Amino acid sequence: MRHITLELEPERPFHIPTWNGYQTYGALLSKLGDVSDSLSSHIHDSPIGSLHNSGLLGTFASSDRDHHQRVVNDETYELTLGVTDPRDQEVFEALADAFVFSGDSLELYNGVFQVRNFASTNRTHEELLTDAAEVVDDLPPNFEIEMEFRTPTCIRETPEITTMFPHRASTFRSLLRRWNKTVPAEKADELELGLVREDFEQNLIEKPDFRTLDSDSVLVNRGEDGRPIQRQGFSGQCTYKFKGASEAIRTAVTALALFGEYAGVGGFVARGCGTIDVVVEK
Repeated sequence: MRHITLELEPERPFHIPTWNGYQTYGALLSKLGDVSDSLSSHIHDSPIGSLHNSGLLGTFASSDRDHHQRVVNDETYELTLGVTDPRDQEVFEALADAFVFSGDSLELYNGVFQVRNFASTNRTHEELLTDAAEVVDDLPPNFEIEMEFRTPTCIRETPEITTMFPHRASTFRSLLRRWNKTVPAEKADELELGLVREDFEQNLIEKPDFRTLDSDSVLVNRGEDGRPIQRQGFSGQCTYKFKGASEAIRTAVTALALFGEYAGVGGFVARGCGTIDVVVEK
């Protein structure tokens, strides 16, 4: 798996949607298509949500257009990407080719960003479990995991119901599903996690910071007639604290939290939803 950070500077000020993941996703697919049409199609058609795209993160100016903000000149913006696809090395090489070797810009509808830095880290599922085990060894049993949901997070409880609260079971079951879907097939018996909803409900307490919690509607697609398709999601900060959890549960949950920085949480992660930052605290 890969976690990639692009630092971008605009060529000039321009307006973009407040939540712009859908637009940056299209721009990323276009850049990948310039390198490999088949790989761009593979990412778009993947059933496992194999690319996570944060959309643009940074400081914006207000806009006189509804649901828009304005890019600021001389400001540096961040775009983070997580690649959990089994072909992660191939996807990484194509992204590096697109943004480092073949060009250094990202073109959106109303303006262009210059790429000033391209950095990446990589981790396997096995390495994340090892990292988590080391955390568990170093900290007391009741340690906490802090999550900042930086972009709207859309977690469906049922086809008709989307949760608007970072409930422990909803959050970690979403991560669990994606973890097990992205484990290499040849290591499924070894690395798949057999947790169930009750494991999260009984062993964790969520402590949301209600001062930061918010909800938004996000453009995630367009219908055949061009009409926008939107989904609701929540953002803000939440702390998850262990209560009487076994070492195995603590290790698995911590690994899932670390995995979230690569994979995102919930649905529509390729279109800018579910970006999180994770901090493990005593």
